[in-house]
Amino acid sequence: MNTSKLITILVVVAMAATPTLSFARAGSGGGRSSGGGISQGGGSSGSIGSRGSRTYDSNGYKPIERSTTPNSAPSTTPRPAPAVQPPPASPSPFWQRHPLLTGLAAGIAGSWIGHLLFGANNTQAAPHGESGTTDGANDSGGGSIFMLLLLMLLGAAGVYYFMKVRRSPSAAPAYPGMTRNAVGEGDIETVPASRAGFMNQPQITSAVGPVDRDKFKEILSDVQTAWSHQNLDALKHLATPEIVHYFSTTLSENVSREVENHVEDLRILNAEVTEAWTENDTDYATVPFRWTARDYTISLTKQRGEPGYIVEGDDKNPTEASEAWTFMRYRGGKWLLSAIQQVE
Repeated sequence: MNTSKLITILVVVAMAATPTLSFARAGSGGGRSSGGGISQGGGSSGSIGSRGSRTYDSNGYKPIERSTTPNSAPSTTPRPAPAVQPPPASPSPFWQRHPLLTGLAAGIAGSWIGHLLFGANNTQAAPHGESGTTDGANDSGGGSIFMLLLLMLLGAAGVYYFMKVRRSPSAAPAYPGMTRNAVGEGDIETVPASRAGFMNQPQITSAVGPVDRDKFKEILSDVQTAWSHQNLDALKHLATPEIVHYFSTTLSENVSREVENHVEDLRILNAEVTEAWTENDTDYATVPFRWTARDYTISLTKQRGEPGYIVEGDDKNPTEASEAWTFMRYRGGKWLLSAIQQVE
């Protein structure tokens, strides 16, 4: 057995004996990070919802990650640079662009030169005493003059034709590195409609008063209670359909994992309106909340007191949490929760 076969067999045996590596990712546990907040329950942490035209604006809290509001910010993807075209070739000489005229001129010139050379020799070789000497010389001289005039005429015609071609209008000049398609429609940025004019910008308003602030606190408490009881019907009267959809998805994830999150004994520590504006007929208000509550997740497959019953959190001691909630109402109607942002 030669060396190459031996090496091949050793490599195959080593590959067969190598154990297979398996990669596993642990779940997010109860899906709740420190600080709580129902938007983080069930492993779907992050900022959610819509804030009108300010959905993706920076307001000091974590940006919105999931929203049905389209992001109208101009794309920052760099466009590919236009391909650099090679410089146009220099125009070819006249004799290359007009081979027919060049051949005729060369033939006539060669015939004239040959006639001058051989005609002159024949004339000098003829006897001067013969009677036809004077007539032959005259014929030779007249032919030479005729050929000279013919060549001058052809030369003038060639110059005229050359000047006419040079003066004729040509196509638009091609510049090195640029063609007509070098700048396409993709290089023209279109200003989004929501940012095209100041009339579409949100207007700051002072319509939010003490009564509205109390309502915001009431919605916070009612949403946490409905969440703890997995009551989607109650949530539908407290939040927009978009937020209810996110809540429903998270609750379904909890049911699939056989866990249940509870937020109890809520006590609001701070609730100040930091933003209030109106877009068309819709009012918006953003309130950063800070509260304490017993925030914990239990296993539905265990009994109270059994090991593993508390999946995450503390069912006895309250913890502090902070989130920024945005509310909306249409034409002075009922306030609804429309967005939740995590505090950085």
